[in-house]
Amino acid sequence: MSEISKICLLGFGEVGQTLAEDFLSSGGISLSAWDILFSDRGSIPSRGLNGKQVLEGMGAVDAVTGADLVISAVTAAETVKAAQSVAAGLAPGTWYVDMNSASPGMKQEAARLINDAGGRYVEAAVMSPIGPKRIATSILLGGPHADGFEPLANELGFIGMKVFSDQYGKASAAKMCRSVVVKGVEAILTESLLSARHYGVEETVVNSLNDLFPGPDWQKLSRYMISRSLEHGKRRAEEMREVARTVKDAGIEPLMSAASAERHDWAALRKAALKEEDLADMLDAIMKISPDSEEKLPC
Repeated sequence: MSEISKICLLGFGEVGQTLAEDFLSSGGISLSAWDILFSDRGSIPSRGLNGKQVLEGMGAVDAVTGADLVISAVTAAETVKAAQSVAAGLAPGTWYVDMNSASPGMKQEAARLINDAGGRYVEAAVMSPIGPKRIATSILLGGPHADGFEPLANELGFIGMKVFSDQYGKASAAKMCRSVVVKGVEAILTESLLSARHYGVEETVVNSLNDLFPGPDWQKLSRYMISRSLEHGKRRAEEMREVARTVKDAGIEPLMSAASAERHDWAALRKAALKEEDLADMLDAIMKISPDSEEKLPC
């Protein structure tokens, strides 16, 4: 029998809600959750509680009280604040798995807070979108407690969780350096194809990409990657600023990463274009959203 019977989810957005659904479908686990947006009853985290057997915490400390495992899935900028908010409520030996897309330095700071409070901090770097494989997605574990947590994780359904390093920061470094490419390509495709659409040459550009980099269907891939930036631009911008911090800490000026963060912020304000299924129609919709209307759009 697993030693984990109660799990607290810090952050109840896409990742938190996906994990909650998978835990509940497996059974045998009680769930609590806390999100700073619970105060807004119309927010995505608040609406996500509807119909789910998840106990809403009265606050961060209340939510983690009695939990055997705390999973932090907040935005990158809130990584350390999330750890600070629950440290006083952790029972000795509580597992704390940090799945946030944050820099190695930020993960190390959060680890210190949790371990000093008597918890067991495990760094977790999510290496692919949570949607397709859900709880089974590929996740790298790091830190001195990673070895002890891996078998428990597998029992819970985290079959893609693997120990990567016994040092804090290594797993996040791998994640951040990967994001230079993945989120950077999203930003580059957005900028390239919007410009190409303006000049009426987007099909030529996409066909050229198919010739230069055979394998993926660049028409479908471009639409998908641009849509990810539109839908999750705010979160991606935060992550890319953490990526920039990671690159700078390596002694390299983060020119590309910093620029990608700006483009993702820009894309988030044009989320309304997501309704278009065709790539050309989506590009047209993005261009029709004027700077004057940006603040009125949902993000």
